[in-house]
Amino acid sequence: MCGVLVGASWDQYVGDEFPCPLCILQRMAMILALLGPCFILLAARSETLDAATFASGYGMSVLSAVVGAAICLRQLALHLSHGDPGYGPSTIGLHLYTWALIVFVVVAVMSSVNLIFARQLAPSDARFGWPSKVCVWLVAFVIGTNAIGVFVEAGFHPTLVDNPTCNQLFVDLGWRAAPAP
Repeated sequence: MCGVLVGASWDQYVGDEFPCPLCILQRMAMILALLGPCFILLAARSETLDAATFASGYGMSVLSAVVGAAICLRQLALHLSHGDPGYGPSTIGLHLYTWALIVFVVVAVMSSVNLIFARQLAPSDARFGWPSKVCVWLVAFVIGTNAIGVFVEAGFHPTLVDNPTCNQLFVDLGWRAAPAP
């Protein structure tokens, strides 16, 4: 999921594809789904990992995936009318919000399987080394870049516009001219 979020940020910063408010909500749900496994890694690093902690982490992921899938379905419903091209370009034939729905379904299914087998899968003597640190820092990096990205896109305004066309912070600071309507 970090790869999906990094790809979305790449689209935003390099491809000049500004995420709409529903896209931002989907990213937030993905970040919340990432925090479940992150919680498990941190518990294992502090040697407090048991089946209940393992189940709690994946329970957070399931709940976040369900919320994220609902947001994706809302965005898909907006573009169901005949002839609607959808929001943004497609990637391998599907829009990013459709891919996000697929990711959320996979996360919900895999997390549910982990919940079912929590007693068998939760290692009692887990010793995670440097790879777990890298994963936790990668999640922190993804959270930070997304927070900065939303601030840059919204500027000093409390809400995002429905169909953003620029980074509003740069317009607010006078670094760029406002786009023509």
